[in-house]
Parts: sequence; C-alpha cells; structure tokens
Amino acid sequence: MSLNQDKIHLLESRAAAIRRSIVLMLIEAKSGHLAGALGMADIFAYLYFHALKHDPKKPDWEYRDRLVLSNGHICPALYATMAHAEYFPVSELLTLRRFGSRLQGHPHRDFLPMLETSSGPLGSGLSQTIGMALADRIDSGRSSGRRFYCLMSDGELDEGNSWEAIMLAGREKLHNLIAIVDRNNIQIDGNTEDIMPLNPLVEKWRSFKWHVHEVNGHDFADIDRAVTEAHTIHDKPTVIIAHTIPSKGIPKFEGKFEWHGKPPTTPDDIKTALRAVGVHTI
Repeated sequence: MSLNQDKIHLLESRAAAIRRSIVLMLIEAKSGHLAGALGMADIFAYLYFHALKHDPKKPDWEYRDRLVLSNGHICPALYATMAHAEYFPVSELLTLRRFGSRLQGHPHRDFLPMLETSSGPLGSGLSQTIGMALADRIDSGRSSGRRFYCLMSDGELDEGNSWEAIMLAGREKLHNLIAIVDRNNIQIDGNTEDIMPLNPLVEKWRSFKWHVHEVNGHDFADIDRAVTEAHTIHDKPTVIIAHTIPSKGIPKFEGKFEWHGKPPTTPDDIKTALRAVGVHTI
C-alpha cells in the first residue's frame, strides 16, 4: 500500500503523539486503561493515517471503511487518534471520563456520532462488524469496496460469542473483513495463558476458515504487509494477530498486567510516564 520510509517516519510521529495524549488523558482523568491503549497506538496510527478510507470532514461518508473497537476499554487510543486526525479538537481529550463529556470510559455512539458503534461488553464487536459486512454485501449485491475492520483483545477471546462470530465469518467467506487481535498476552488478572490458555491461537483461527497473518504490532512495514495481503484474499476473512507490548513506550510499565486498567497516579509514576512519552512539564 505504498508505505515508504518517509511515511513510516510520519506514522511513528503520529503514534508518539497518540501515546502522549493517552498518558495526559489518563493522568487528568485519574482513571482508565493504560496498557492496551499504549500497546495499540501504532495500529491506530497506521489505520487512521494510512490504511482507512475515511474523511474527518464527512464522518458519515457512505463509502468510508468501517472500524469497530470491540475492546472498548482501550478507547483512549481511539479518542486520541481521532482527535489527531481532526475529528474533534485535541483539547477535548482532557475531558475523558468527566460527567457530561462526549469521551466516556467506553465508546458511546450517542455521545460521539462519528463512532461506528458503542462498545463495552467484551466479545461483541466482531459480531457487530460481521453484521455490517453482511449488510454491505446484501445492499450492494457484491463487494462495495468498503473494508470492515474489527479491533479485538486477546483476553476477549475467552468469550464464547467471539468464537460464534469467528465461525460465522468463515462460513460466509467475508473477504472484506479484517480482524486485528491485540496479542499482548495480558488481561486484568494476569497472563492470558495462565488464566485461560489461547494457544495454539493461529491454528484455531485457521480451523474456522480464516486467513491468518502474525505481525509485530509496532513495526509499520510488517503491519502494512499483512493488511496489503489481506486485500488480495477473496475467499475468506483475514485475522491479523498483532504481537504488542502492553504499556509500550513506558519501559518501567511495559509487559506488566498490573497496568491493564489503571493510570499513573503517584508522583513518581506520573513523572516516569510523562518523561517516557516526551512530556517534561504538565
């Protein structure tokens, strides 16, 4: 998809800005989910600033690609990305989780109409995305050219309805559907493989008739190869299993499940987080 070195540098800059905003938002809110939001910043930057067909000035553009965030608790990453893409002012990010704010702790379409869905209960997003992709097929009588992206967590694959959706999409050969699984190996109570083992994850998705591609979720060229390849698959949906580092960008917090659902709150942790993302004053 014509991802050259200059574009990679631009995406790196966008991802860094997204991470800064996530940290500032959560410190201001004094609550929210840090690890997954920081870990998926590169994926969000790639999608919104390279891969997605969308128009912030016309958020209801009929032929836009659709993006559904199934693991809605990492919405600080989505909000930060959309703000930097000029869907709404970056300054609004600091209203995260306030009473009356459009930026609730889980995405709410009634408050922020440019969202495709509301989300919160884990395991629901893929079913919603499949519904959109199937409706697109029915309405157009063929592929309209739209792509349907669903971002998911590995922890939500504990949910049985995720696998019902995976089975349906494989049966329907929804080639315009791309699921991206944040394979960060943590969930709120610990390591995914200790709580509810997912492996062999690749073989499971393949058994449900999906095309599977594993990537380094922080390598833009690797991500781009997977998405480009997905666009060439015409007989099945694609899942991209993105291996990411929880709390990416803050070395002290990286890989630790304890940061799944909390922001920095102590003076030392706040200072550590801000310095790591390049903020030296607040």
